[in-house]
Amino acid sequence: MSSSAQIGVTGLAVMGRNLARNFARNGYTVAVHNRTASRTRDLVKEFGQEGDFVATETAEEFVAALERPRRLMIMVKAGDPTDAVIKEFAPLLEPGDMIIDGGNAHFADTRRRERELREQGIHFVGTGISGGEEGALHGPSIMPGGSKESYASLGPMLEKISAKAKDGAPCVTHVGPDGAGHFVKMVHNGIEYADMQLIGEAYQLLRDVAGYAPAQVADIFRTWNTGRLDSYLIEITAEVLSHVDAATGKPFVDVVVDQAEQKGTGRWTVQIALDLGVPVSGIAEAVFARSLSGHAALRAASRHLAGPQPAPLSGAEAAAFADRVEQALYASKIVSYTQGFHEIAAGGEEYGWDIDQGAVSAIWRAGCIIRAAFLDRIRAAYDARPDLPSLLSDETFAREIAAAQDDWREVLATAVRQGVPTPGFAAALSYYDGLRAPRLPAALTQGQRDFFGAHTYRRVDREGTFHTLWGGDRTEVSA
Repeated sequence: MSSSAQIGVTGLAVMGRNLARNFARNGYTVAVHNRTASRTRDLVKEFGQEGDFVATETAEEFVAALERPRRLMIMVKAGDPTDAVIKEFAPLLEPGDMIIDGGNAHFADTRRRERELREQGIHFVGTGISGGEEGALHGPSIMPGGSKESYASLGPMLEKISAKAKDGAPCVTHVGPDGAGHFVKMVHNGIEYADMQLIGEAYQLLRDVAGYAPAQVADIFRTWNTGRLDSYLIEITAEVLSHVDAATGKPFVDVVVDQAEQKGTGRWTVQIALDLGVPVSGIAEAVFARSLSGHAALRAASRHLAGPQPAPLSGAEAAAFADRVEQALYASKIVSYTQGFHEIAAGGEEYGWDIDQGAVSAIWRAGCIIRAAFLDRIRAAYDARPDLPSLLSDETFAREIAAAQDDWREVLATAVRQGVPTPGFAAALSYYDGLRAPRLPAALTQGQRDFFGAHTYRRVDREGTFHTLWGGDRTEVSA
């Protein structure tokens, strides 16, 4: 078998198959391989006219089909299956070859794999890919990590198959060494969780407080999608809410069980944020909201709990309330991205990655699930000030939140009065207020910690660390 393929894809489930087709459609010869050989044959039979595929059945055939340096992309389940595929193929490769993991791997696993394969002279490129099966086929947002040398060889190919922003820029960048790509993809998914939760809360407020039917809420979302909330998630929300179930004639959203599932990346985002000491409260509340929805027995046992009996709004009141919800959604969305970018910065500092946050926001402008018009402005903010401590420090975003905050607060007050759960909106506002507060109750917390555990504290009026002799004469001593 001649070594003619520029890239190979092993693991031909939907994502792997569509990525292989994307490469072939863009003029690359693609070697394809799957543990079940019939899936390889089926791909070539069904889509062979789209480009040049080299079907292989064994690991040895697959590797032999690749030109040097070999570029081998793994598209299998994260965890043990990925390790098993690496164990199978790595002995067949030579120094300078690369293995690209395009799955949703935990970045810590990626760091381990990169380190182990580097010792063998093999480049390991942990690559976040967002956009789902349609993105994989038509152009995803791609977040590769790994060495600069590997990106020099692989980057042009990824740039060609990636989504393109409105200005034509490819939605791919070399994020940083070892696990940086998968780390950024993890945070992307965490922001996605928060974004979806906030949209869900906006929908519930419009329905339960304003009294709009799902189709009416869909129209409101379509209007919002023509303005500053222009995004993929707002767009598809309108589509879901306007869909009618064929079997019952009811709104589709009313026949779906209200228990949200999750695959783990949002949870990882929160867990790692805790390790880094970064407050991602909005993302955390989104994860917990999905968890709460899944506890069906607990929810059923709580139906008897008392709540308010809200009065319906008039038509004019409902329309005004919808406008306030738009303000609250936009302000909360800014906070979610602020928290996500803070975690990316903290991760970069902790693990020695020099991550360009402007470049990250630029590659999220198309192809990925959280693609949104205002990412252009986030990119501009970081390009203007690469050391920007927070998106809320940007004058434009700070001004917009200032203009939104009265409505934001009123929406939350209404939600509380009417008993509508809005954990995402509330967490976002608490984060905003926590940042701007001149004093926090953490001073009292430190006093409590010193009282029961002699954990010490610092003072505002002089340097040093101190402890009060709470069990004695309560004099203060230097610690």
